[in-house]
Amino acid sequence: MEKKKLRVSVGGQTVLLAVLLCAVILASTGMGYMKIPWLDVIRIIASKVSGHQELLAAMNHIFAYVVVDVRLPRILTAAIVGGGLSIAGAIFQGILLNPLADPYTLGISAGAAFGASIALLLDIGFLGIYSVPFFAFIGAVATLFFVIYLASFGGQVSSNNLILSGIIVAAILSAGISFIKYMADEQVSIIIFWLMGSFGSKTWTDVFLTFLFVLLGFLIFIFFARDLNIMSLGDRSASSLGVETNTVRVILLVTASLITAVCVSVSGIIGFVGLIVPHLMRFLVGPDNRKLIPVSALAGATLLLCADTITRAVLPMEIPIGVLTALIGGPFFCYIFRQRQIAGTMG
Repeated sequence: MEKKKLRVSVGGQTVLLAVLLCAVILASTGMGYMKIPWLDVIRIIASKVSGHQELLAAMNHIFAYVVVDVRLPRILTAAIVGGGLSIAGAIFQGILLNPLADPYTLGISAGAAFGASIALLLDIGFLGIYSVPFFAFIGAVATLFFVIYLASFGGQVSSNNLILSGIIVAAILSAGISFIKYMADEQVSIIIFWLMGSFGSKTWTDVFLTFLFVLLGFLIFIFFARDLNIMSLGDRSASSLGVETNTVRVILLVTASLITAVCVSVSGIIGFVGLIVPHLMRFLVGPDNRKLIPVSALAGATLLLCADTITRAVLPMEIPIGVLTALIGGPFFCYIFRQRQIAGTMG
């Protein structure tokens, strides 16, 4: 009976988070330099989806352009990136059995930053506006496989080795980024701005590409969620229950890192979302990854969208989104770390 109540409760929380996300999307779309009533936002979206242009009658024609071509691509990209970073964080915490782990533990962000910095320094533009994201993605993926190579021994990949390898590689890449900024001269401000993260000038292509990768990763995570739950009992227990721990760990690790790479290549460096959201949602729904992953996706999308809306429409001047998330996430990280120390002392 209690299990049934819990299932209904978790389902209700998921629906509530989905409704909250939709409400935040509508509210955010109407906010900005040009205020647009939320009923007009609904009419514009309904008109574009259904093709009924009469819904836009007697409405300022600029509203439709602002909503469809300017605000919605940015808003939806922010929501998708927030959800992607959050589910990647949940997977990293589950694999590494460490609540302080997040998508940047393995140096993926440093790899993306290094790739983007090279593209900006050399002014590479053969892919147009997608040249920097492409190099950021290549840098993140290359870093991922190099970290796995360093951490693997005898065909096995341990959690401790992954963390240590990620820290080592991130330190090396950070030094490389500092050197690139030193060499950049006039372009150093562009590099610094990208590193701080932004959702400005996003297009529907960014929305669809990011959504495709995050959705595929989400489905893979849900498919292996039960195996990940069993792996929390330890490799020996998981193997005795028929789980191929090393294979599952590598699949989930690569998928989570690729989602992170895609998100970072689109938005720049946005920290702490993958740390905060899974940790909070674990208190809400428990450690079962079959429940944790969906609510983390919705909560992460809502959180990052709210943060982006604050920087875009509330503050007197727009600041990079990575700065705001760091200001929120830094103290929270310190709190979690301190609580773990207290729990360890009491235990």
